[in-house]
Amino acid sequence: MSDLDDIYNSRILELAAGIPRIERLRAPGATASARSKLCGSEVTVDVAMADGRVTDYGQAVKACLLGQAAASVMGREIVGSTPAELREVAATVRAMLKEKGPPPTGRWADLAILEPVRDYRHRHDAVLIVFEAVNKAVAEIESKAAA
Repeated sequence: MSDLDDIYNSRILELAAGIPRIERLRAPGATASARSKLCGSEVTVDVAMADGRVTDYGQAVKACLLGQAAASVMGREIVGSTPAELREVAATVRAMLKEKGPPPTGRWADLAILEPVRDYRHRHDAVLIVFEAVNKAVAEIESKAAA
């Protein structure tokens, strides 16, 4: 089992302290929120898309250090992402935590810092809420485009 020092390390603190894109969007394509029932962490995201890619993003993060770290990576990497990529990274993080799968790679590789959280099931939702909110917003945009 991971030690708490493995989870709350200096890199987690750095990510949490530097969350990008914390300004809400004036005219998002969709807004969605997700909340951890266990710890009360909450994330609200605004997503704008064009030509099948995220063009702008804003977020309001009221979460623990783990949720803040995940939101930090999301804020840094989301612009330019496709819906398929966002679903894939969410699935990879979920599998990393819940099924001992490998961490994300490529530009999402910083999410590997959250791998020790897998040993603390009660903390999984805090990490996953930003992915849940983003995927809800992206699904709403896709639904509007299909209509």
